[in-house]
Amino acid sequence: MDKIKVKSTIVEIDGDEMTRIMWKMVKDKLLLPHLSMNIEYYDLHIKNRDATDDQVTIDAARAIMRHGVGVKCATITPNEDRVQEYGLKKTWKSPNATIREILDGTVFRTPILAKNIRPSVSTWQKPISIGRHAYGDIYSNTEMRIFCPGKAEIIFTPAETGPPVRQTIKEFTGPGIIQGIHNTDESIENFAQACFAFSLDQNIDLWFSTKDTISQTYDARFRDIFFAEYEKNWKEKFTRAGISYFFTLIDDAAARIIKSEGGILWALKNYDGDVMSDMIASAYGSLAMITSVLVSPHGYFEYEAAHGTVQKHYYKHLKDEETSSNSMAIIFAWSGCLRKRGELDATREVVSFADNLEEASISTIESGMMTGDLLLVADKNPNNKKVTTEAFIDAIAQNLQKRLPG
Repeated sequence: MDKIKVKSTIVEIDGDEMTRIMWKMVKDKLLLPHLSMNIEYYDLHIKNRDATDDQVTIDAARAIMRHGVGVKCATITPNEDRVQEYGLKKTWKSPNATIREILDGTVFRTPILAKNIRPSVSTWQKPISIGRHAYGDIYSNTEMRIFCPGKAEIIFTPAETGPPVRQTIKEFTGPGIIQGIHNTDESIENFAQACFAFSLDQNIDLWFSTKDTISQTYDARFRDIFFAEYEKNWKEKFTRAGISYFFTLIDDAAARIIKSEGGILWALKNYDGDVMSDMIASAYGSLAMITSVLVSPHGYFEYEAAHGTVQKHYYKHLKDEETSSNSMAIIFAWSGCLRKRGELDATREVVSFADNLEEASISTIESGMMTGDLLLVADKNPNNKKVTTEAFIDAIAQNLQKRLPG
């Protein structure tokens, strides 16, 4: 059978530990037998990032800017333990944060639903998507350990005219910590536009929440920009579509979301979105059961496996012990990337392949064949069977083959 030709270049960003092992299995068993792809490859293994002083991460982001579409494996964000484990030069920053800072944009995450896996929250009947601002906040912060009494200040020095503006953060009488974060109006405006556009495209309500009662400048700026964008560009469109925009405090939104039926986009600042997307994913079944795409206002798309590197399973793998790791987020990162590449290139056969890959993956779970994380939360059925990491991918490969033409 002739392979399906992917017309334009895809930027592939490899990662770490067990996700790296699964990444290769997915390529070898699900993609390469059926697709002819032009790949520009970047290895973000922690040792390679260390060897290149993290330049490889910057190069990967710039490659996505050149080609428009990329797909990324999970990577290690090192702490001191990881520095010791891998013999690193320093605690390099999160590669996701570096890439998102370069590309800007919004991360959209949506649960992957299977009929035999019910959400932990009984009222949820539809998927809840998360729109996470992918710029600034603590991911681009400056922080400092304070060791003695003194005054901490925040200072802004105008580039052209006027004296510096300074405010006291804290008069320290002993040791402590401080942190400085930032954002820009331009990035917040891009975030708002992306969220309104996503809601309209999906025909779902948009919720946005901050803590503007406490953060009366920083969070309030997000609130005001969203409101102005909605009133100017989206109110009439939302009314015609029969959907709504709703702003509330984040603690109120968290309480409301538990009692909702789902079927909304919940827009959140960077850190809030990081936390809540994991909560949503876990409640819908597993951290591996959620899609993730960074949508840049400049027309770049980066699809990723949103979970971690599955460290414990990797250590078992190194000992030749059996693992049952869920590869769904990796598979859907590739399918999302291929679908977008096909849409941009106007190659319908590539889009169709992405659809078939997702259907084959979901039907495998619905048949009762699943990894250990899903077996714990799936509807009880005598046909349910826990399979190994590789056997799960093999089963999807068989289902995929049945769906492909020829």
